[in-house]
Amino acid sequence: MEFQEGMMKLVVHKPIKTTWTFEKENEKQRSTETATPRRKWNIFNKYLSSPPSKPVNPKPKQPPKEFICTISGSLMADPVIVSSGHTFEQACVRACKVLGFTPTLPDSSTPDFSSIIPNLALKSTILNWCKNSSVDPPKPVDSNTAEKLVRTLMAADAQNENGAQQTEISEKKVIQGVREKPSVNSNHPSHCDSSSDDSFGTTASIRSLQLATQPSCYSSPSSSEIETLAPNCTEEEEILAKLRSPQVFEIEESVIFLRQITRTREDSRGHLCTPRLLSALRSLIISRYSSIQVNSVAALVNLSLENANKVRIVRSGIVPPLVDVLKGGFAEAQEHASGALFSLALDDNNKTAIGVLGALQPLIHMLRSQSERTRHDSALALYHLSLVQSNRSKLVKLGSVPILLGMLRSGHMTGRLLLILCNLAWCMDGRAAMLDAGGVDCLVGLLDGGELKSESAWASCVDTLYGLSHGGLRFKGLAKAARAEEVLMKVENVGCKRAWEKAKRVLEMIKKREEEEEEVDWVDLLGMESQTQC
Repeated sequence: MEFQEGMMKLVVHKPIKTTWTFEKENEKQRSTETATPRRKWNIFNKYLSSPPSKPVNPKPKQPPKEFICTISGSLMADPVIVSSGHTFEQACVRACKVLGFTPTLPDSSTPDFSSIIPNLALKSTILNWCKNSSVDPPKPVDSNTAEKLVRTLMAADAQNENGAQQTEISEKKVIQGVREKPSVNSNHPSHCDSSSDDSFGTTASIRSLQLATQPSCYSSPSSSEIETLAPNCTEEEEILAKLRSPQVFEIEESVIFLRQITRTREDSRGHLCTPRLLSALRSLIISRYSSIQVNSVAALVNLSLENANKVRIVRSGIVPPLVDVLKGGFAEAQEHASGALFSLALDDNNKTAIGVLGALQPLIHMLRSQSERTRHDSALALYHLSLVQSNRSKLVKLGSVPILLGMLRSGHMTGRLLLILCNLAWCMDGRAAMLDAGGVDCLVGLLDGGELKSESAWASCVDTLYGLSHGGLRFKGLAKAARAEEVLMKVENVGCKRAWEKAKRVLEMIKKREEEEEEVDWVDLLGMESQTQC
């Protein structure tokens, strides 16, 4: 009993520590409350102690003007020196030569692209400047970009030349009218009038550029025009529906819209150049309505600007209608037709086909057109077509040599005509025809008379003589009669390295012929012939 009572007392007096659940939660909450402010303070401290943001980088240094290509307007990556002493980006020079464009520089001078030499010293200087100025070195300009730059420059030149003339039709209103499909009213131009005054092309072509680089109807689009002509997946269907409409005014609106959209949006040229649309245009190109004919041909020129479209257009059968326009179309349509053939002839795969389809004779006739742009584009088309042997033979058979020499004597388009004659001089038929028509006397007269104003014309003239020098003894006799040796010795003073090199070769050919004559003993040769006859 005493033991049990003692045990009970021990149990009663021993303190029992009980931790209730809510007490644990309270302690946890208190610990959290005390820790959280510390963590927040640390984060706040972190942001306070963070370094201040770096200042904005200063604007990069502007490169010297000598490092900038006047054609591309950017730092030159592959500078070259041309014959006139100017320096340009190589891709831009090649684009100008291919497109036959000579820009006017800020100092009103014109460069000579007859020969190019890499400017390694300037290239090294530009790279050193980029390194010292922390500027990325420039990247070479590709051919497509260079071509677009040159075309844009040509468009700007054409706009400056014709800026005094105002257009009578707002292009935006025309586009808006096509989309809203307005009904015909009394103010709509009559389609029975055969003049080109009622055509959109007449007013729009005022700002068009010369076809050395772009179609006659092409000009740089404005931002508002691009916004107006938003991409539409059903564009082709809508255009085709109107092109096939029995209503003349709907066809006219459609070709105006097609011309405008292919001029302002380069991406439209690819997806709109389809067999169905080309087939529809083929019949409209020879329309008796001036507005439809002019705008159809102009739209075709715009489509041909895309390199991938050139072969496709020729294979669609478009060339014969273009030839018909050159023979008897409206004057403005003839301008665009000659430009279209020039654009299509830039592709080597089209040159032979265009010659076979009968374009050479009308192009020769267009060299005497009253329109300067038509003459210019026709000459360039003939130059590119004459790069093919089959077309050179056709041109000779068509009697082009006397025509070209006659125009050369009158002083019209001397530089372009010399390019064509130079191609013909390297053809056996063309060489014989030029010798028959007095080509040697004509060319020597140009060199002696000082009528050639540019170094490239001098070089082309001497190149043509060099081609004729392969005509044997006949050339030597004609050259002596025209005092060619005496005149060619003066070429060195012109300052054109290329012309002087070719002149020396012509002189060597003449000397070679003289040595061959001296080696032949004509007395013995005639004596042997007489003995053989006996």
